[in-house]
Amino acid sequence: MEPLFDFVDEEAAAEDVELETSQLPQVNDYLVNTKRLEQLFFFYEAGMRQMTTKLQILDREFQHSNDRNPIENIKSRLKSQESILKKMENRGLPLTIGSMVNNIFDIAGIRVICPFITDVYQIAQMLLSQSDVELIQMKDYIKDPKENGYRSLHLIVKIKVFLSNTTHQVPVEIQLRTIAMNFWASTEHQLRYKKDKEFTPQMHQRLKECADLMADADYQMQKLAEEIRF
Repeated sequence: MEPLFDFVDEEAAAEDVELETSQLPQVNDYLVNTKRLEQLFFFYEAGMRQMTTKLQILDREFQHSNDRNPIENIKSRLKSQESILKKMENRGLPLTIGSMVNNIFDIAGIRVICPFITDVYQIAQMLLSQSDVELIQMKDYIKDPKENGYRSLHLIVKIKVFLSNTTHQVPVEIQLRTIAMNFWASTEHQLRYKKDKEFTPQMHQRLKECADLMADADYQMQKLAEEIRF
């Protein structure tokens, strides 16, 4: 992925001597630099808001054409500084703003809940067809679920954010899933992260079985929708 916001990671800069000095992170480019972080988080929030508006418009457009909404709910969040630091430490990344910008792409996140599986793919296709939305990465956990049964369509996109005198490409992670997928993921998270309880292999297996049941229900509901020509 290409660098964002004109920041360059220190390791990349060391390998590429042709990079302009003005692009390099400064000495105080650590994540404790509150002022620079606030500025960057403003960009991420702007990108998240712009993407949310796009999704809302697509939902309304679809409603007028098909007399129903393909989006049940939209939620957005900015990853906390604590969560970003933990993720960077786990990946062995330098704890600098440049490293964060060039390696962490889910700081701005949006979750889109749809009634049917076909809605997930249709919304994704409509969004990606827009000229100012650039797909960076797609992971389809619906067609290829995670080992624990998790299902969702993950997109990382870049969107142009226009300010008074500048334009920035901002990465946003979008997770699209059905109501059933979201029910399982939300309750699984609540169960798995109960810190004072041990999660046994048998519990893992029961969760996987629940995910499979949810998936079967999803496909049955999809078939019913197709039969009545939704």
